[in-house]
Amino acid sequence: MYLRGYVAVEIRGRDIEAFMNISTEIGCPIWHINRTSSTSVRLFTDLNSFFRFKSLLRQTGCKMHVVSRSGLPFLLSKMEARLFFTMGLILFILGIYVLSQLVWRVDVEGNEQITYDEIIVAAKDQGIYPFQWKFRLQESEILSRTLTQALPGAAWIGVDVKGTRILIKVVEQTVPEPKVLRNPRHLVSNVDAVITEIFVERGRPMVKPNMKVKKGDILVSGILGNEENSLVVVAEGKVKGLVWHLYDIQSPLTHKHRVYTGQSKVRQYFVIGNRALQITGYGKLPYADTESDSKRKKLQWRNIILPFGWIREEIKEVRIDKENIEVRDAKSIGLSQARADITTKSSKNARIHSEKILHEKIEGGKVYMKVLFEVEQEISTELPIIQGE
Repeated sequence: MYLRGYVAVEIRGRDIEAFMNISTEIGCPIWHINRTSSTSVRLFTDLNSFFRFKSLLRQTGCKMHVVSRSGLPFLLSKMEARLFFTMGLILFILGIYVLSQLVWRVDVEGNEQITYDEIIVAAKDQGIYPFQWKFRLQESEILSRTLTQALPGAAWIGVDVKGTRILIKVVEQTVPEPKVLRNPRHLVSNVDAVITEIFVERGRPMVKPNMKVKKGDILVSGILGNEENSLVVVAEGKVKGLVWHLYDIQSPLTHKHRVYTGQSKVRQYFVIGNRALQITGYGKLPYADTESDSKRKKLQWRNIILPFGWIREEIKEVRIDKENIEVRDAKSIGLSQARADITTKSSKNARIHSEKILHEKIEGGKVYMKVLFEVEQEISTELPIIQGE
């Protein structure tokens, strides 16, 4: 009955019984008959019988009102009325499906020695590149084996297809570092200092703790023996000494920091692949200083990440507030920055022994200090031994 279509109608009149009797006699099926009043009845009939009711209504003097329509003919009629919408919907779904069958991105991770370009070129030779049809790709195991053979420095390469994205995972071969051949050398001081510690692995020590040395003095000699019987070696060891660093420090008495005002503007973007089309939030920003925060949402169908999405960018107004600082706090900040600079520029295990403020003044909203730092640090550096020395 759904395929042929049926309607619910309400028959009104004084001779409803005659209408129903004649309908039954001429073979018009009616069902779900329900009397709604003394002069009206509601019933269901098929679509063909509905059109035959017109002559019966004239014979019996009744009137008919359509309550509802159901079935395939009415559905097709609605779809025909909305043809462009239906076709657009079908084309949109078809377009989404077609685009989801393309490779939109090729990412590489795990490579250090092998360059990104080398991997991409090898992958392209195997058909892995953006806008390639996924059904044209070989099995992941075959691609993995082929790429591993094509890149000599790779121990293993995995190819993982995730929706419209292909991830190439690289595990590189572990190659032992070649042993460096070193020429004979001395260890000399790279700065004026007072020796605090000396440890010699190879060579002849030339200094002792508490000795003063100048830049260029030999700390550990690479020549063993005497003039008649000598041996030239690679001097190795560690020598630490006290070194003096003089710093001119300037520290402001005001601190600037950025705070949010609470005012913001939102921009929305529609994303296709790597391109973004702005949809909302046009116009010049009314703020002098801003910070922005972006959040991206990707469309996903089942386990397939589609190349479409949205970006929501919130642009917040920021102002610069100034805060006065006590002199002792400004001095503390300046000294901390100087200590950090010493630690960065000195050897790895450098340690500050003492610090002394030689001069201090406040001028122009700043604290000026001349500070002497005493630092224990590694002071040795290499000096090649020239043949015939």
